[in-house]
Amino acid sequence: MSHVLHDIEKQISKLLQSTPNLTEEQLAHETKLSMDQIRRGVEWLRQKSLADVRDSTSISYSLGKNGLDALKNGLPERRLVNLVKDGPKTFDEVRSSLQGPDFNAAIAHAKKNDWINIEKTDTGSKILLKQEPTESQDEHVISLIDKSQKPRPDLVKSLMERPDFIIQHEEKTKTVSLTETGKNIDLEKLDSGAIDVEADVPHVHAARIHPLKDTINEIRETFVHLGFTEILGNLSQSSFWNFDALFTPQDHPARELQDTFYLKDLNAKQLATPTQIKNVSNAHKKGWRYYWDIQEARKMVLRTHTTCVTIKYLADKKPDEARIFSLGRVFRNEKLSFKHLAEFNQVEGIVVGKHITLRDLMGIQKEFYRKIGLTKVKFWPTFFPYTEPSLQSMVYNEKLGKWIELFGMGIFRPEVTKPLGITKPVLAWGGGIERIAMLKFGVDDVREFYNNNLSWLRTATKCQ
Repeated sequence: MSHVLHDIEKQISKLLQSTPNLTEEQLAHETKLSMDQIRRGVEWLRQKSLADVRDSTSISYSLGKNGLDALKNGLPERRLVNLVKDGPKTFDEVRSSLQGPDFNAAIAHAKKNDWINIEKTDTGSKILLKQEPTESQDEHVISLIDKSQKPRPDLVKSLMERPDFIIQHEEKTKTVSLTETGKNIDLEKLDSGAIDVEADVPHVHAARIHPLKDTINEIRETFVHLGFTEILGNLSQSSFWNFDALFTPQDHPARELQDTFYLKDLNAKQLATPTQIKNVSNAHKKGWRYYWDIQEARKMVLRTHTTCVTIKYLADKKPDEARIFSLGRVFRNEKLSFKHLAEFNQVEGIVVGKHITLRDLMGIQKEFYRKIGLTKVKFWPTFFPYTEPSLQSMVYNEKLGKWIELFGMGIFRPEVTKPLGITKPVLAWGGGIERIAMLKFGVDDVREFYNNNLSWLRTATKCQ
């Protein structure tokens, strides 16, 4: 059968005939076509059996916060050894230089490396240098990553078990190659404007809702069926409602630039009522024991969750009973990966009532999951800054054969509700919608919802 190729298909085919096995990014760079044009052209060629697409995953590493500190100052065990080089030290003497978790980590890893001995004396235990240490495996790995070299997976395992020393990155790549038919096509003889009377009649794909939008619609409809009312809020919020009103301390890591998008040189003019500000301030001073800074609360952010919308609603309305939900986009300063996005969709449910309990919350959760097709559900104790008790809901993924974390849930702490004049118990839960969509459509990479893969979009069916 003869082939009629679009000019985009011709450019891609010509390049692949001279340089086989290129990624979509390499094709875009060499042809000067946009990524959208490359993806369309590759998909057209694939449907005509002229090209094959192979998915591959590459793993790389970077140093986390503690890894960068170790690069600069040395691992805790190395700093411990340096402290005892000039003679034995008591535990208290070491603690003065290695505080908190660094002390325990230094002792454990130095003993594991056979660098130190611990000797008990009448005046207490002392740490002695056993042997002059050489470069440890963990130090070697940190050095390799700093030099942009890739260490072997077996060498990385030890550091991966230590919090925030190294970060593993997975990057999925699509490699495009021509089939034998594609390799043998004479591109010079093709007439891109000709009508191929021998060609099969093209299949016309009916319009359909995007899988992610379909999931959002289903979740919204499920909440309405359960008697909930939707509330809306702005994408930009003051730090007061996004953090402070939820009893998140002003020195919490979630409020740092690497986790949150701040709106530069923009502060909220009016935070809340004077009473609300005073009560929230006092709650922080009493609960966290620090000076609460109102200027920090004025900073504007792209909301990191939808809870800021619901807590402001409750603070303003102070309902005795309520069933509300908020659904929309939220923003986190995350590195893009197969499970993380900088911008994603979140939904949150709130129930207010006089006699409601944690058992009611679990029952509502189970019914919600049942309605959207997730039947195997269990709950796991966890911690969240603004709920107590707190639970993590888990759903079973048949395809992966394991339990997957989904929504966080709990009862708002008194430190959240009382300062805002909310007198009734508040049940709250929420989480990312993309994660639900991944379960329902059998997707293992969240970026697939935004890749404009027409072949998948046309054929995607819910797995649960």
